[in-house]
Amino acid sequence: MSKITYYKGFELFIYVVLVIVGAFMAVLDTTVVDIIVPRLKGPLSTDMYGVQWVITAYMIAAAVGLLVVEWLIKHYGNKMIYVIGVGAFTLASFGCGISNSLAEIIIYRVIQGFGEALIMVTSHAMIFSFFPPEKRGVAMGIFALGVAFAPAIGPTVGGYLTEWFSWRAVFFVNVPIGLVLVIFSALMLPDNSKREPFPLNIVSVIFLSIFTIALLILLSKGQQYGWFNSPFIVFLAFISWFGLLFFILSEMSSKNRLFDYSLFKNPYYTIGILVYFILLGFSMYQYFYLIPIYYEHLKGLSSIQSGLGVLGFGIWIGIFSMVAGVLSDKFSPIPVLVAAALIYLYAAFFLFPTLNYYTPFYEAVIKTMPFGVAMGLFFAPITVLVMNNANGKIEQAITTMDYVRFIGGSFGTAIATNNLVFYKNKEFDGMVTLQNYELLDEFLENLKQIFGIVVKVIFRNIEELMSFNYGFKYVWLNAAFWGAVGSFFVFMLLFIKRRKYEKV
Repeated sequence: MSKITYYKGFELFIYVVLVIVGAFMAVLDTTVVDIIVPRLKGPLSTDMYGVQWVITAYMIAAAVGLLVVEWLIKHYGNKMIYVIGVGAFTLASFGCGISNSLAEIIIYRVIQGFGEALIMVTSHAMIFSFFPPEKRGVAMGIFALGVAFAPAIGPTVGGYLTEWFSWRAVFFVNVPIGLVLVIFSALMLPDNSKREPFPLNIVSVIFLSIFTIALLILLSKGQQYGWFNSPFIVFLAFISWFGLLFFILSEMSSKNRLFDYSLFKNPYYTIGILVYFILLGFSMYQYFYLIPIYYEHLKGLSSIQSGLGVLGFGIWIGIFSMVAGVLSDKFSPIPVLVAAALIYLYAAFFLFPTLNYYTPFYEAVIKTMPFGVAMGLFFAPITVLVMNNANGKIEQAITTMDYVRFIGGSFGTAIATNNLVFYKNKEFDGMVTLQNYELLDEFLENLKQIFGIVVKVIFRNIEELMSFNYGFKYVWLNAAFWGAVGSFFVFMLLFIKRRKYEKV
């Protein structure tokens, strides 16, 4: 058996920087682009539903790319696949920046998404391998510092780049960073991952890709088409179930399975994946999606101000990612996860529902800070928990975590989008029902004599704003409900007999 090499000092610092910057760049791009999507309608000659494909195409490519990354790593090694991923991501960023049509930018976004899949799995695996077992909490804390912090500052970066330059700068900024990374990573990163035979079950990949593509399109376009009132959405649902069913049949009948299901016999591994899927995907992703909408669309702040509001909790993600890593190494990931869940539930049930149109900006920033602390405490220990109980199959664990992150996050975003419309309409109908029409008509007629017919339009807009404001409380609470479901699995970790399983 070959001796495992761990690194120290300046050498370790260089390797970590090369890996973290690549992961940071890839993840940052997901939320940076969210800010510019509304501005692409004119330059790309399309509508809002058209430019949503800029995000959807990226997510689909990244999710499908995850299904083949492990096979690529086993054949060519982490270093080569990482360099190829960064190179593809960089070239695609340049292509997005020079695009003049929706079709062009979608093609380049697909390449970008596939590049992100290569970057995320390889960077995650490499930084985990650079540190000895007793320091892996710190390793994942460092990784989370880049990966979890990036989405939080994305709206700020996107807002500034768009305000000072143009939407194209959001993509062009990746190019010099990516070129430097490709050159130095190719020259300096160690190639210490072992090659081994790893047959790819192409049938399973095809059917799971069909399921993934159909499901992600369904979740991203459901609101636009009216969910299951639309034949198109029903067709997508049928295709996704078809893909999932035949994927299961393929896995059951094949010796070369896409996933190692024996890992799920370990409750730490299984619960870790469930927590990642539900708490991160169904709940935390809702808040990532909702907070910028709250600042920009409910409170009416600019993109830059909204970005600063998000940065207000994002800073705490970065700080507490390192704290969580150190604590996970010193004690165990489990008590850190429990603390994160308790803080998260407090923020979700007692702080977020109080945020509304009238909340001052500074107060909103303060009330979202515990959310940042909880997220910072979450990423490192949950990753260490899963990877320490993956029986040495690091790439398999990372691929599974990233895949459920995409699927769970898509569900979370779809739920939040649907709830925004549902509760806004519900509150609007409630206000209309309670109105005294005789008094209201008399009041509006008096104002109409002074200000003209625009009075009714203004009043209608006020009603829309107030219904959005009052409905937001229930949207926050729905996200909190999913947080409670995910936290339930965290608390289950306290009742597992540790002696039967690997050290956590």
